[in-house]
Amino acid sequence: MALNQAIKGVLRPGDHVVTTSVEHNSVMRPLRRMEEAGVRITVVPAGGDGVTEARDVIAAFRKETRLVVMVHASNVSGALQPVDVVVAAAHRRGILTLIDAAQTAGCVPIDLSSLPVDLVASSGHKGLLGPQGTGFLFVREGVPIVPLIEGGTGSRSESDRQPEFFPDALESGTQNSVGAAGLAVSLAWILRKGVATIRRREVGLVERLLKGLSGIPGVKVYGPGDPARRGSAVSFRVEGMDPAEVGMRLEKRSGVLVRAGLHCSPNSHRALGTFPAGTVRVSPGPFTTRTEIATFLSALRTIGRT
Repeated sequence: MALNQAIKGVLRPGDHVVTTSVEHNSVMRPLRRMEEAGVRITVVPAGGDGVTEARDVIAAFRKETRLVVMVHASNVSGALQPVDVVVAAAHRRGILTLIDAAQTAGCVPIDLSSLPVDLVASSGHKGLLGPQGTGFLFVREGVPIVPLIEGGTGSRSESDRQPEFFPDALESGTQNSVGAAGLAVSLAWILRKGVATIRRREVGLVERLLKGLSGIPGVKVYGPGDPARRGSAVSFRVEGMDPAEVGMRLEKRSGVLVRAGLHCSPNSHRALGTFPAGTVRVSPGPFTTRTEIATFLSALRTIGRT
């Protein structure tokens, strides 16, 4: 919803938007809808490691470019994208920027005081550890945006015009107050723990995971080899096995839950060469233990031998 609000709230027929080939369908599908309405789209391809080069994104800028949309970290390869460089270049040219931080908010530091990004969207149930059905859209002051939904706000009720001040302008209807309360609790825990601390721990877990996967015959891992250059999502395939079969065996035999398939990001898999079967994705979090990593690796070794 946040991404739809951002994309459809700033783009108009005749505008040009730059995005990448590793975006989630939460970005690509709204963009394709806007394309039907007269918005032109340039999709910058990522490399085989799932990373989009900043220079390629910047080279796609045009005089009529209105918006640049980039995922902060791929939900498939885990690859961190060069958002800092791209945002700075777009800012100098007066181009609006939107970052999809669904994979990084709460577990990778994002400093909005130094990063001149205009719009940031994230779900609340991933790195922010909140309930499903929550999320946020950050809108920098002065960014022009048309509400996606209009209606009752509990403010300026004497007028039948949507309020123009924030957050009321974008918050029509009864809000998910129960979900917001749950999200507030998880945010308080994250702030006490510290995002940088969470990041260091997850990098350590990913490093252990990558090292273990590299030692299993027939397993191919996708994305950057350096854990500092990726989020905690790690995609892999087992030679000669369908990803769905791997996922099913891990769950049935060892109680290990992973996700298999295209992960709602088909273009990411095209970039990685894993389309249409997809990959198996394992995702350590702040509560994952080293023992659980070892259990997963042991289970995967067993699968590889049967």
